Amino acid sequence: MDPQEHERFRDFVDARWSTLLRLANLLTGGDRHEAEDLVQIALMKALGRWGHVDDPEGYVRKVMYRHQISRWRLRRPHREATFAAPPQDLGVADGTAAADLRISVAQALARLTPRQRTMLVLRYFEDLSETEVASVLGCSVGTVRSTTHRSLARLRSLAPELGAPVQSAALSNSVPKGAHT
Repeated sequence: MDPQEHERFRDFVDARWSTLLRLANLLTGGDRHEAEDLVQIALMKALGRWGHVDDPEGYVRKVMYRHQISRWRLRRPHREATFAAPPQDLGVADGTAAADLRISVAQALARLTPRQRTMLVLRYFEDLSETEVASVLGCSVGTVRSTTHRSLARLRSLAPELGAPVQSAALSNSVPKGAHT
């Protein structure tokens, strides 16, 4: 790799690191160390193909998705982590409702299986269509639909406070694309 390409890669990493880390954090269920590993693995793969990649961020994201899929396919069954119940009243008058909601969403996502979490992150946080998710995950659109449906049902049962109509609107307004915990 020539020095100019190397500099371009460094600029990309400097500019996109935090966004990629937020995505990895969602994909790994909030495990900061696994998230950092996921981003670093994806960046290493991108570095090897840097001169041939037209859309660097798209390439890195796809590597992250696929690597995370491989992790949850190979992972042995493990015990689900337990969390304290989120506060009942998310509408605090001091302006922290959006932060409380982001925390509740992150905790609820962490309680899903890696496959369920990946489907919901791709569909609703990355705003990919069902067809795009199917393409990224290498499965059928029907699988995306059914898994997403079951994942949302489980999310609602794990965190019923997120299913309230008023709070659903707050969720879409409080967790804009690229601004996740």
